[in-house]
Amino acid sequence: MAHARASRDVAVVAFAQSDHLRRTDELSEVEMVMPVLHQVLAQTGLKAGEIGFTCSGSSDYLAGRAFSFTMTLDGVGAWPPISESHVEMDGAWALYEAWVKIRTGEADTALVYSYGKSSPGSVRDVLTRQLDPYYLAPLWPDSVALAALQAQALIDAGETDEAALAAIAARSRASAADNPHAQLGGPVPQGDYQVRPLRTGDCPPIGDGAAAVILAAGDTARALCARPAWITGIDHRIEAHSLGLRDLTDSPSTRIAAERAGFFDAPVDTAELHAPFSSQEVVLRKALGLGDDVRVNPSGGALAANPMMAAGLIRIGEAAARIHRGASDRAVAHATSGPCLQQNLVAVLEGDRA
Repeated sequence: MAHARASRDVAVVAFAQSDHLRRTDELSEVEMVMPVLHQVLAQTGLKAGEIGFTCSGSSDYLAGRAFSFTMTLDGVGAWPPISESHVEMDGAWALYEAWVKIRTGEADTALVYSYGKSSPGSVRDVLTRQLDPYYLAPLWPDSVALAALQAQALIDAGETDEAALAAIAARSRASAADNPHAQLGGPVPQGDYQVRPLRTGDCPPIGDGAAAVILAAGDTARALCARPAWITGIDHRIEAHSLGLRDLTDSPSTRIAAERAGFFDAPVDTAELHAPFSSQEVVLRKALGLGDDVRVNPSGGALAANPMMAAGLIRIGEAAARIHRGASDRAVAHATSGPCLQQNLVAVLEGDRA
């Protein structure tokens, strides 16, 4: 992976997201994405034709059809012809591609968007297709069962217990009460066991949603945003594919990505962690060495809204939005993909000092 300290200043200058809902049967992907794209462009005053590069993140497995992302380009507007790309990943990785595009001077602005509709099918079954096709996938262990293995490993190692996991869930959803886009917010009971030791409250809600950000370079960013959220470092790493080769209580890929992104160079005040399960926040906190002085997931995080393929981009957007409005000076955003935190991206964002 290329070293990820910025040689050309790149910032998040706008962020928008949909209201995340359990079902959006009446909306197509295009209809779900279009209002978000209009909102994010309106924040900067840019028109779609003025964007230098467009990159999206989504999954054909969720849509149930090949090349499904081409339809959502109708929401962007592909005429006049645009420079466009797509990743079959969370939108955080689309942002990484756009960031590289701007750093290399091929564009001054970029539109990044992602979306996912998990409601039409069984997302727990769909996610088994990420697994090793020879040894794990034929057993059909779903995402909650694998997360439960990780949670039990943490409990067995003495790093957490069920009461501590419940407290993480309660804090996340209390924070989400102030987030008008969250699917869940305020007091939410832990409920019954889904797969022991994880209860309903320890697991992310299934729902539909979309998000978009605009990136810009240097003086362009300053012209478009009163306080840009500068991406001072970004990196992503991957663990071994086989779960049996990994220590599920740790995330060395997150730690390495954070180190390469310059996270450990100075303190942060905010951390937006993509932890779909309460137990995964324990792992990420340890990997990043986060103390109680850091505000973790003030948006509510993935336990309050977890639109597949967009939740990681939302973590970057939420961290950037706090910098935009002066609620944060230096923040870390994290995105993950795959079972048990298999792939991890870390971005460090900073605002100009007064």
